Amino acid sequence: MQLALNHICAPKLSLEEFFAMSRRLGVEAVEIRNDIPNVVGRRAPTEVRRAAAEAGVHIVSINALYPFNRWSGDLPGRARALADYAAECGAEALVMCPLNDGTAVPQDELPHALGEMAGVLRERGLRGLVEPLGFPISSLRRKAEALAAIAASGGDDVHYLLHDTFHHHLAGETEFFADRTGLVHVSGVTDRQVRVEDMRDAHRVLVDGTDRLGNLAQLRALLAAGYIGPISFEPFAAEIHDLDDPEAALKDTIAFVTSGVTEAA
Repeated sequence: MQLALNHICAPKLSLEEFFAMSRRLGVEAVEIRNDIPNVVGRRAPTEVRRAAAEAGVHIVSINALYPFNRWSGDLPGRARALADYAAECGAEALVMCPLNDGTAVPQDELPHALGEMAGVLRERGLRGLVEPLGFPISSLRRKAEALAAIAASGGDDVHYLLHDTFHHHLAGETEFFADRTGLVHVSGVTDRQVRVEDMRDAHRVLVDGTDRLGNLAQLRALLAAGYIGPISFEPFAAEIHDLDDPEAALKDTIAFVTSGVTEAA
């Protein structure tokens, strides 16, 4: 497995500290963000590129363009600006998330937005990682719908799926599209009381033996189907963000996931 770390794993660490921790954990692939923490808004892309080179890591993505499927208002400008930043800092791809506030998006808007984004990405040598969100209020919940829209947009050459184990579980999905997947996000839910339909980002912790999302089974299925891309840890829970020693916690979850997947192979 090619492991990666998303900066949200330890958002209180500076960019340089996060990169250094990743290398100590044996991970060379990283993701930076424009929210938690907002590296994009606080650091020049040339600084990010230099820090990554000095640490010996490569940036697989920037997380995220939102809401990519409403190609209107300020979105086109924001999309180009974020793509420019990605190209300048050395990132390989942009994560693209759909509108997630309960508002329905007309069916024809999705392939239109993907077609427009395809042009933006091609000009800069980037890939788009389309991440369906499994929440009941999401305007794009399932990967098959995303793939159909990608095909309709003519953007197959630059757009790929982002398989998020949390959202895969929330949406009740059973299909895996390993050959069209460019990145996998991993997080766990261990709260025994919360119902699946009530799971939110605040419940997303690091994966361990009490995980309810079937992370190990999902990863085995993806790898068995030929997935060879990065598998990136992305916990959102405040309890993880506030850890005094995130490196130790990440070391444990990496060992758990690695052994759990490889032992069953």
